[in-house]
Amino acid sequence: MHMHDFNARLLSFIAASPTPFHAVASMCERLVAAGFELLDEADAWQLQPGNRYVVTRNASSLIAFTLPQASALAAAPLAVRLVGTHTDSPCLRIKPLPDLRRNNYLQLGVEVYGGALLNPWFDRDLSIAGRVDYLCADNTLHSSLIDMRRAVAMIPSLAIHLDREANQNKSVNAQKDLPPVLSIAGVRDGSFDDLLLAHLQETGIAPDATRVLSHELSFYDTQAPAIIGLHHEFIASARLDNLLSCHVGLEALLHAGGDTCNMLICSDHEEVGSTSASGAQGPFLRSVLERIIASGPGDARTRAEDLERTVRSSLLLSIDNAHGVHPNFMDKHDGNHGPVLNQGPVIKINANQRYASNSRSVSFFKSLCLQAEVPVQSFVVRSDMACGSTIGPITAAGLGIETVDIGVPTFAMHSIRELAGSEDAYHLCKAVRVFFNRAPVRA
Repeated sequence: MHMHDFNARLLSFIAASPTPFHAVASMCERLVAAGFELLDEADAWQLQPGNRYVVTRNASSLIAFTLPQASALAAAPLAVRLVGTHTDSPCLRIKPLPDLRRNNYLQLGVEVYGGALLNPWFDRDLSIAGRVDYLCADNTLHSSLIDMRRAVAMIPSLAIHLDREANQNKSVNAQKDLPPVLSIAGVRDGSFDDLLLAHLQETGIAPDATRVLSHELSFYDTQAPAIIGLHHEFIASARLDNLLSCHVGLEALLHAGGDTCNMLICSDHEEVGSTSASGAQGPFLRSVLERIIASGPGDARTRAEDLERTVRSSLLLSIDNAHGVHPNFMDKHDGNHGPVLNQGPVIKINANQRYASNSRSVSFFKSLCLQAEVPVQSFVVRSDMACGSTIGPITAAGLGIETVDIGVPTFAMHSIRELAGSEDAYHLCKAVRVFFNRAPVRA
């Protein structure tokens, strides 16, 4: 695995994944091509020792796992190495009835998904992507992913001449200021649903579609991900939080050996609290673990105990980006815990359990970094500032699994375009590969 090739695949993955639906589809494609069997939650599973599997929920969350050989699978407790990430990013979600015609312009109403930095969304070339549900001529219901790819909209800023205080105090009203402009309204423009129907038909996605019934669509920036910097030090892209971490977990799992039980969990809805059927606070992970345990020997009573023993013998790496020290705002960090870009992955620690790391899981991850020969850093938020959180505490509280919160340091988190070091994701992947291929997580 070479860093240049790793980063090239990362940029391609992000470019192909403007929404969680596209991210899951992209990951599934790579996993299936590598020999993972695609499971359906509604089917009876016939899991076989030594095989590799992937299952999705809502087409926006994914769990992929490898099973060891029969002897290891039958031996309780089964130790599982888990990597948890999330597929969603803050964005502007198109409302169900978005049509706006104001002063002869066609606009779409949007709502803010997650904790987005709103000012960077102005004056960007925007496209539309997501999932559309529709009725076909034979009266059947179907869903398809769409990505318009080209720029179709913009949110123009108000000229400085009309807002002399813009550079001193720029606040954004999410209801009034954010509807993007798509076109000059004319007789050829029907409703937004009509535009979607025409797109389905004309692109060949669904030539026999007759009516759009619902959609989950978002605007996204069409500027491609890029390696930038005087010496190619940085990765600039939308959705680094947290598709970068999904890519790290995917690359590591694809190179995992066959003697361990490894699992990648990519959950939706982290940016809005994870409380959903496909979020980290939902039952998806527990359901998959229970079905893995049920594939082994034993009756219902021993299997229930085996699940608890498995949890106690397993460890989760919760991977989500960390805040790098911004050189213009160094006072926003604790002086002893300020991650620097390209100085290695970050361990995130919080006494109030906003991160799930403890001394045992921290020491374990540091040992992985030593084995992988990569640098490692620590992040603790300033004592006088509020701390964000991750799927780590949610999963740890729901399952009781020991967890360490880690990630790659970044700038401009939750902006429409974020910045990370070009070496850090590669270094983190090397450590995760050791995690997936090393001895049992407990001595």
